[in-house]
Amino acid sequence: MSAPLLMLAASCNGSRAEDETKEVQTAVQVKTLVLQKSQLENTLKLPGEIKPFQFADLYAKVNSYVKQVQVDLGSQVSQGQILATLEAPEMNSQLLGAQSRLHTREAVFRASKANYERLLRTSKVPGTISPNDLDMALSKMSADSAELLAARSAYQEVQRMLDYLVIRAPFSGVISQRNVHPGTYVGPGARGAELPMFRLEEQAKLRLAVAVPEAYTDDLQQAGEVHFTVRSLPGDTFSARVARVAGSLDTRLRTEMLEMDINNKDKKLLPGMYAEAQLPLPGKKDVYVVPKSVIVSNSEKVFVIKIVNNQSRWVPVTRGNEYNGMVEIFGGLNDQDVLVKNASDEIKEGTPLQAVKE
Repeated sequence: MSAPLLMLAASCNGSRAEDETKEVQTAVQVKTLVLQKSQLENTLKLPGEIKPFQFADLYAKVNSYVKQVQVDLGSQVSQGQILATLEAPEMNSQLLGAQSRLHTREAVFRASKANYERLLRTSKVPGTISPNDLDMALSKMSADSAELLAARSAYQEVQRMLDYLVIRAPFSGVISQRNVHPGTYVGPGARGAELPMFRLEEQAKLRLAVAVPEAYTDDLQQAGEVHFTVRSLPGDTFSARVARVAGSLDTRLRTEMLEMDINNKDKKLLPGMYAEAQLPLPGKKDVYVVPKSVIVSNSEKVFVIKIVNNQSRWVPVTRGNEYNGMVEIFGGLNDQDVLVKNASDEIKEGTPLQAVKE
């Protein structure tokens, strides 16, 4: 080969080598990860409120005076136990009047019944009793029977009203409020009737109520045991299992109420305490979970940078749940796709990329 040709070949080889070196030098070095489906294990920390499992505000149904109070604030009571007795003298008069009317109607009914039965026996002899007299006697007996039933019902009603003068515990629990003393006038027409005589709470079993934001409501059905703490007992951790889910959102706060039952036999916890609950939310299975650094957000879109033929390609994605620096993403992605781990919008579409080891 002649000298000019040798010089030309050397020149071309040198130019090509310079271009390749230039290409390598201009490629952006990035850390990468290989995309695989997994599951985001999430623990959600939310404030909660401890409530009595059930409670009742006890009022007087009839206007009366408190005769005797048999419990006090903090008293432990059992179902059916008498809490207070009331007195209403006018109701005793009403009972006597109803009883007198009942006896009168009983006597009238017995007389009309006996009269009808005599006429019925006599009418068996032809021509002795007219059919009209027999029908009138039957009608009189039926009317007296109806009035007897009404009198008996009125008497029983007054008796039931007298039963309201004894206030009993509807279930076992603790008296957390007492607003009456002997001699207090109580009832619907009393002053201060908006206050209950007693407030009864079941405290051996409690409820932990937690309002869960809308973004996490889809995972509530899979939530199991919940751990929680309270400020007044630092260092103690309690647990409870999810018992009820509201099934609808609070339209003001856009949250769904979650309830757990707490065994509180030792009475360490009190209704009204605030708790910090840790809800395990397993998340969706077979989704792509990546570090937050993989996702880029700008004024136009949210995307990840995928490496295709050593060049960058922006792929729009939608965020899912987040926890501990990891995020669920949804979009046009596949298994084994290679994504830029330290992505930013400075890496433009089509930029040459070079993967580096961490």
